[in-house]
Amino acid sequence: MRIARFSTPDGVFFGAIEDDTVAVIDAHPFGEVRFSGRRLPLADVRLVAPILPSKIVAIGKNYAGHVREMGGETPAEPVIFMKPSTSVIGPREPIGYPQKLSERVDYEGELAIVIGRLCRDVPVERTAEVVLGYTCANDVTARDLQRRDGQWTRSKSFDTFCPLGPWIETEADPADLAITTTVNGQVRQDSRTSLLLHKVPTLISHVSQVMTLLPGDVILTGTPAGIGPLDIDDEVEVTIESIGTLANRVVAAD
Repeated sequence: MRIARFSTPDGVFFGAIEDDTVAVIDAHPFGEVRFSGRRLPLADVRLVAPILPSKIVAIGKNYAGHVREMGGETPAEPVIFMKPSTSVIGPREPIGYPQKLSERVDYEGELAIVIGRLCRDVPVERTAEVVLGYTCANDVTARDLQRRDGQWTRSKSFDTFCPLGPWIETEADPADLAITTTVNGQVRQDSRTSLLLHKVPTLISHVSQVMTLLPGDVILTGTPAGIGPLDIDDEVEVTIESIGTLANRVVAAD
């Protein structure tokens, strides 16, 4: 099932994408999904971020190629950092380039895990039970600020620096999915999730040992090699096999 979150003149709703229509979901998609009976043409709604998480837990240095291009060492266990919920935007929403503070803003295409139930200390073998589904993410980063600060919080926390979407795919198998990032149609990242140093079950279990995860929380699994800068008016797209394409344009931040 492809679960989207969408806007209409009547408000914001969850729905299941079925061909060219959206079947409206009552309340939320957690637990047993109940449908309202309403069905809308997909062309008549505007897709927004598929979830507004209480927290975004991101994983750094999780592809060997990316570790090499950054000149670091491969971590023995997952490296955790956080992005604020206020950084989330949806498909086709603009990424704001904070020109007053940064001179280099990078894309980082990633597979995102969406948690489906409250959980803590999840064993690796039971992690599939706590997953709602998967979506595409772009861990946008002010690279010069990251290097200057010596840690990652400011560089990854600007408003609009966490595009998610276009929807949550509940049936995807994250073990080996193609993931690509393009800028203005040119391929910049081209990899597979099978190359993750720490696999999806390990990440969920590891994070849940540190903090309670709530329904809708997002775990970003790390970016492959090929990161690079964005410029004003660039169109950046993250495509993940079996899920879809997340597209956003870069604009000057206010």
